[in-house]
This record gives sequence, C-alpha cells and structure tokens, in this order.
Amino acid sequence: MTDTLPETPMGTVHDLDDHRPRTGPVTLVKDDHAVDAVDAGGVEAVDRADNPLADWLTVPDAPVLPAWARSAASIKANVHAFMRLSWWQARYHGIRTPKYLVKTLILAARGFYRACKGLWPTLSAQDHSSAVKALRAQAKARPEDIELATRLQIAHAERTRTRRWRFGTAAVAVAGATIGIYLADPLLQTGMTAAVVAPLAHLGRSKETRLLDQGAPPLKVDMSAQQLNDALRAAGLLKAATGKEEAPRVSCSMGPVRDGRGWAVIFDLPRGGGKTASDVLAKREVIAQELGVDEIQVIMSRVRAAKGGNAGRVSLWVADDDPYLGTPNPSPLATASRFSVWDPIPFGQDARGNRIEVPIMWQSMFFGGLPRRGKTFTQRLMTAAGLLDPWVRHYVADGKGGADWMPMRAVAHRLVMGAEDDAVEALKAMLAELLVEMERRFALLRELPTSICPEGKLTPQIVEKYQLPVIFVTIDELQEYFTAMEREDREQVINDLCRIARRGPAAGFISNFASQRPDADSVPTKLREIITLRYSTQVVDRASSDMVLGKGKAAQGADASVLSEEHKGTGVLVTGPASYVTVRADYLDGPGFAALCVKGRALREQAGQLSGDAAGDVTAAADAHGVTLAPIISDALEVMRHSPRMFTNDLIAALVNLDEDTYGDYNGERLASDLEAAGVKRTSKQVKINGANGAGYQRRDIEGAVPAELLLSSAG
Repeated sequence: MTDTLPETPMGTVHDLDDHRPRTGPVTLVKDDHAVDAVDAGGVEAVDRADNPLADWLTVPDAPVLPAWARSAASIKANVHAFMRLSWWQARYHGIRTPKYLVKTLILAARGFYRACKGLWPTLSAQDHSSAVKALRAQAKARPEDIELATRLQIAHAERTRTRRWRFGTAAVAVAGATIGIYLADPLLQTGMTAAVVAPLAHLGRSKETRLLDQGAPPLKVDMSAQQLNDALRAAGLLKAATGKEEAPRVSCSMGPVRDGRGWAVIFDLPRGGGKTASDVLAKREVIAQELGVDEIQVIMSRVRAAKGGNAGRVSLWVADDDPYLGTPNPSPLATASRFSVWDPIPFGQDARGNRIEVPIMWQSMFFGGLPRRGKTFTQRLMTAAGLLDPWVRHYVADGKGGADWMPMRAVAHRLVMGAEDDAVEALKAMLAELLVEMERRFALLRELPTSICPEGKLTPQIVEKYQLPVIFVTIDELQEYFTAMEREDREQVINDLCRIARRGPAAGFISNFASQRPDADSVPTKLREIITLRYSTQVVDRASSDMVLGKGKAAQGADASVLSEEHKGTGVLVTGPASYVTVRADYLDGPGFAALCVKGRALREQAGQLSGDAAGDVTAAADAHGVTLAPIISDALEVMRHSPRMFTNDLIAALVNLDEDTYGDYNGERLASDLEAAGVKRTSKQVKINGANGAGYQRRDIEGAVPAELLLSSAG
C-alpha cells in the first residue's frame, strides 16, 4: 500500500561485450553440439553470448503504449481530466465573450482602414497616374508640341474612366453586401457579418495582438527534468560538474508528466555516485524546498523489483497544493447495512485520491498522535466495521472515560470506562477473560481435523459452526491505565496485552490500541514492536513519529511530524517493514458512530450474538424498547458501571469527564435535585467506601428509577 505511481517494468541491463569471446568464428547455425548445449541449458540461440545480432534481435522490454494509456483506469482518469479542462476553458472564455467582441470590432475597424489604404492605389488608378504625370511634365516643357498634348489628354481621360468604374464597382459591392445583410434572416445576418468581420479583424491584427486571453489554468507547481536534477544536486544526491565533464543526471523512465493535480516522475539515480533511493527519501524536505513546495506536497517511494525497480529507482509525485485539506470524505460504513471483517476495511484516501483499504484479520493495530488530531475518530473506523458484522464480539476499554466510546454499551461484550481503581480492576478482569478464551480456542483448533481447520487458524466457517466470533479488543488512551497502575499491575497488564497481540490473531483476536503519548513509559516498546499495523496523526518531531510508526520509519519517508494542525484526521499508515502511505481517513462523527452501534445491536439480536455487558445494559434496553430515560439517570448509571456506590464529589467529577458541557456547573445540591426529579429515591445519603464514610449514591437506588420491565429484559 505504498504511495507509488504506476511504474514501467524494465528489464535487467547486461553488458554483452563482457560475455562475448574475443577470438574464434561466429555462426548462427545450430550444429548437433550446439543444439545439445541449447537443449541442456535451456538457452535460445538469440540469447547466446557469441551472437553478434543479440542486441538487435532481443525483444525490448519497454512498453509499447505511453504511460497514460496502459490501463483502463489511467485512460478513464485522463478522459475525466480532459473533460474538466474543457469545461474550465468553456467557462473561462465564455465569461470574457463581451471583451472578445469589443476587441474583434476594434481589430475589424483597423483592418478596414488597412484594407482601404491598400485598395486606394487600385481604386484611384495609380497605375495610370505615372503615365499622366510623365506626359504632363513633358507637355509643360514643350507646350508647342500638339501631339504630346493630345496624348496627355487621352491618358488623363483613361485614368478618369478607370477611377469611375473601379469606385463604382466597389460602391455597388458594399451597397449590395449591406442590403443583403439587412434583408437576410437574423441567423444568416450573423453568419454574413462574421464572414465580413473575421477577415477584417485578421487583417487588423499585429504580431503582439492576442484576441483571446491566456486560456490555460495556471499551474501552481511546474517541473522539468532540469529542475529535478538541480534539486537533487542541491540536496547532495548528484555530483557537481568537474572540469570539462558534464554533471551527472538522473535517467527518467517516466515523466515529468502531469498526473492528476500534480507532477509525476520515475527516475533512476546515476551509477557511480554511491547514492540510493533510500538517500533520496531521507532528503524529502530539502528536495521540497528546492522545488519550491512544502514537504507535505512531495510524495516519494522506492520502486521495488516486483514493479520493475531497483535500489536506485524512485517514484516522485509533487502535488499542486496541499492534498490533505478540504472537506473530509464520509465513511462508506455510515450507510452500509452489513459488513464482514474478513474483507479489507475502507479506511480513507491517499494524496492522489486513491481508495485505501486495510485488511485487519490476523493483524493488530496501534494508533498514536497528539490530542485533538482525529486519532480516536480514526481508531473508531476499525471498530465501526466490526459493529456491522454480527459475528464480531467487542471488548472495549477507554482510559479517558469520555463520551467517545459510550455508544458501545449497546454492543460491547465488555465495556470499561475510565481509569479509576474500579475501572482498572475491570480492565484486568477483562484481559484475564480474554486470555482464558484465547487458550480455549487454541485447544479447540488443535483438535479440529485439517479438513475443517487446515492452517490451525479461525475461518468464517468455524466461526459460525462452533460459535467462535471474531474478538475485537479495543483500548483507547492506554497511557491512562498504565499511569494509574502500580508497577506490578502495570507489568502484568503489559504482559497480557503482549500475549493477546502476539498470539491472539490466529484465534481470531484483533487488537486495536491507541495512546496519546507512545513513549517507553506510557506504551512500552515490547508492546509497540509486536503491533503489525500502525497509524500516527501529527506528532511533535521525528523521534515521536518513530515511536508510533517504528524505529527508522521517518528516515524512510514515513514521518508524521510533517503534518500540521490543519491536517485533522490525516496520518501516516504503516502496513509493513517497507510499506507506508499518508492517508486522509474517512470521517465518521459521533452521531454516525452511535447509529452504527444501534444497528450493530439489532444485527446481534437477530443472530443471537448479543452477550455480556451489552445484553444487560439498562440504557441500551431502554433504547431498544423505545423508552427514553432521563439523561441524568443514563449518565449516572454509565459512570457507575464498575462501582456499586460512589461519593457525590467523585460522581460529579465522573459526569463532568463524560460531558463537561452538561455537567460542568453541577454541585451536590443540583445533582440531588435532578436525580430526585428523575425518580431516584435514596435509601441513604451516606455511603461507605474502603472504610470512609461520606455523602454519596448507591447504584441500586439509581436503578430503582428505571422501569422494572427494562431491568428484567436487560437481566434476561
């Protein structure tokens, strides 16, 4: 899933002179011994090193068609681009039509003047005037010569007659054309006028005259082979010229050519310089500066041998502007009715608008980045795909305990909210449950015959036949749990997570972890290093980017620190040791995610797969029965999910963490008033927690405000 251009497959270049014998006759005739040698070695006569025609007879490994015509997708894209350009040209010139008409009339007037000036010698019979002038001069010198005077009179009369019929013919032609145009139909009038004006306007033009304005869309970025060589030389990737020798240059196997909203080029570094494609990727910022663009506009990657590349071949695409800004693309999952996690998940688009899909089976995922850059929204895309598959069981833990993951209570088999002591204990219990289930599955898979389980892994058939749903383990804000734990508990949880991420995929476990601070203290290296898929939104520097994406990834070009504050929902996705792409993730907002949770609950109820906490959730049961609970009841039950009782101050703090806009101004009196108005009857205003007494609430008192039939249905 690298961000590469379509490459031209190239064959390996051999120097045949190194293989040809220096002496001895050369023949193309296959004698018996030659035939035996060919048959034994599988070498055709044309490929023999002693064949002087080998270079000429060898079929070239170069493509026949140009780069833009090698695939249906490329042809379609270029046709679409041509239509967009034509529409732009039509609008550009259409709005300037009045201006063009005025310029045409001015040119036609100038042309009419030039036409009259050019025709005047003919109309005035200047071809006769020279004879008249000569005779007049002679007659003036010899007035007594009667014959000369007679000849002058005859020449003058001839000129007068010529002028009359020439001017008369021109006047009749102009009058006839005018009357014809006047009497013609309007459409014909337009054509006749154009037929007259167009030649006159053409006659009236000069070398500097431009009737139409510049009709080409201005390119924000321009590129040529010379600019590319200059940029690479300035970055220290090409040697400078020495003496009379020319400076080395790259060899472009494609481009530079316009490709979408940018320039594309595939080039090979010259041999002898000691530079590789990896060196080019490490100089991304310098190359961008030399090309006059921001590094976010420069997309570079190596071209591997499988695509006709080598260690010195680079694919480069330079966008006209920032390709990751603009209106976000809505997620296709928002309108889907069902989805299978065995298929790649629609994730987003790259800089060139290509759809990026991520296969997650047998994988584990890690999301990192600064706060408020879309990290949680992107992480939820993966979980959202699992919501639409009823044969996916969700285990969710949110260390922040906010509203981002609250809709999962309608679906999640286990849901842990917050990082308080009770929530930490719930997380540890959830991990222990997952490990037991993982070992149970491995024991079952080992006993299945190879006809059913050929690779010792879960299959879609095994999932439904043996009731072994795919397990999605989603943990957000990992650092909150690790910082809230004692050292021993922390080490145990880390080991449990490592076991799940390392061994779980074969048993159908998909890990989906996220953290704001992916340093060694917040998320240990031994956990991050076994994660296969990684995604990072903006981070502060290259070191932080490597912490999320893997050591050395920034030097390879996978650097999330080049992203800015405007790139919300955009990040670098690493899918393998040498595979990465900058992706603008699809957008799925909170209400859309909540709607998918409701849809996921209905799918699981139909399939008989609703289980665990979701099956016993009072609020979800109320939604399913069309009963609306007071928000204060629903939220209080949510924050007390892991606690049978809470002090008033702790309950208010948890509610503020859940929804600061609603509960930011609450105090004990207002909380008590709202709960009482919602039907809560407190059996005691004091609660005892860990030997300490204080004002607080019992969860059973709050549940008492819920209709009994909902409690019974959720318990069932």
